[in-house]
Amino acid sequence: MDLKVKLLNWSAGLPVAMLNEETAKKMGAHLKERVSIKTSSKEMSMIIDTAGSLIKKNEIAVSSEIKQILGLKEHQAVEVNLVQSTKSLEYIKKKLNKFRLSEREIKVIVKDIVANALSESEIALFVSAMYKYGMNMKETIFMIKAMYETGNRLILKSDFVADKHSIGGIAGNRTTPIVVSICASAGLVMPKTSSRAITSAAGTADVIETIAKVDFSIKELKEIIKKTNACMIWGGSIGFAPADSQIIQIEKVLNIDPESQLLASIMAKKLAVGSKYILIDIPYGKSAKVSKKKAVALKKKFEFLGGYFHKKLKCVLTDGSQPIGNGIGPVLELMDIIAILNQKEKGPEDLEKKSLFLSGQLLEMTGKAKKGQGEKMAQKILYSGKAFEKFKQIIKAQHGSLKKIKLSRIKKEILSTHNGRILEIDNKKINSLARAAGCPADKSSGVYLHLHVGGKVRKGDALLTIYSESKNRLNDAVRFYKDNKIIKIG
Repeated sequence: MDLKVKLLNWSAGLPVAMLNEETAKKMGAHLKERVSIKTSSKEMSMIIDTAGSLIKKNEIAVSSEIKQILGLKEHQAVEVNLVQSTKSLEYIKKKLNKFRLSEREIKVIVKDIVANALSESEIALFVSAMYKYGMNMKETIFMIKAMYETGNRLILKSDFVADKHSIGGIAGNRTTPIVVSICASAGLVMPKTSSRAITSAAGTADVIETIAKVDFSIKELKEIIKKTNACMIWGGSIGFAPADSQIIQIEKVLNIDPESQLLASIMAKKLAVGSKYILIDIPYGKSAKVSKKKAVALKKKFEFLGGYFHKKLKCVLTDGSQPIGNGIGPVLELMDIIAILNQKEKGPEDLEKKSLFLSGQLLEMTGKAKKGQGEKMAQKILYSGKAFEKFKQIIKAQHGSLKKIKLSRIKKEILSTHNGRILEIDNKKINSLARAAGCPADKSSGVYLHLHVGGKVRKGDALLTIYSESKNRLNDAVRFYKDNKIIKIG
């Protein structure tokens, strides 16, 4: 059916179109089903909604997301068709029945995710199948290729394109901005694309977004890298491995992170930005994402994939038995970062130590430092103030300012009820506490840890401070703390 485009000043957060009720009935399209809009050069599927007099019988109203992707203009004639059930569902059901998927089957699923031909519930089935039954190495490679090939790519003319990535799960642990600033100062090119938080209180993109823009076009991205040697952006905005962003949205809702998807997500994005040197941080511990045994197995898988895709890849296993740094939440983690980079302040020692270790590993991998000398070189760059200047340069290039830092005034100190020593801090529960306070959406919310494992505490001492942007959220977080054993004192 041929219809005319009606542009509304309307963003739905996902591709949505609206039809007149009579037009929808004529097409046989029901609420929340899918239609495709086809132009002379592009085609895209979207969820359909209906309206009465707002939309005329010969019109289709589109969200700003569709307008941008398809380049639509007011009153433009387009072909609109009802989307038939896709083969992807058949393949997803196959996975749910414990069968392995072929390269073609995985490619069809990923293409349909990117084309918005699968509903959120259908993608959730696929994520659940990956989580429950896993993928073997062949399937994981097929997934990486499909995610990489369906997205944009960044081509940089440098022999020193490097990247560092953590599998996540540790509260705080915001090493990336420090590592990027140190390594870019040493001459490495660091096109750092990051995810938003999935199960934690913040991702690197959430943290940087508190003071700078994190969504750019590829052209803008190249300009930032040309000026600064680096960037710290949200990967979902640039179209690198676009299926990954849609899958991550579902993972957030389900609060799961399948291993096969974790491997595919990280590797596809590293391939997309042209990384030649890749350092993977795998924290392990009692309340981390993985145990030491699983960390070792994951390390082997990453190293196999690095070899398969001809990348110089190294994995380091790090202590993830407790939070790293003091702040948990976007603004609080940013404050830790700046306190380390700015030598006039004193930041958390554990976060500084880990950041220097990771930076040193990358400097040695790339040949910028001799073997065993990487940390010394990283330390020299940090203590000279060069890394802080580089950080400020990157933030400025991303239209940001350090003056934008703002912490919520609504807060509550949690005090120790007895004397003792801190024996354990649960990563998962403290991340959940920060999320209860409003993270990552409420940037100035979160948790500030006053002490770490091994620290002595007396009755009445502050263990942590909860920050929230609303009193109701704060009360919810305090209740969550009381109902869960987050900090163990003995």
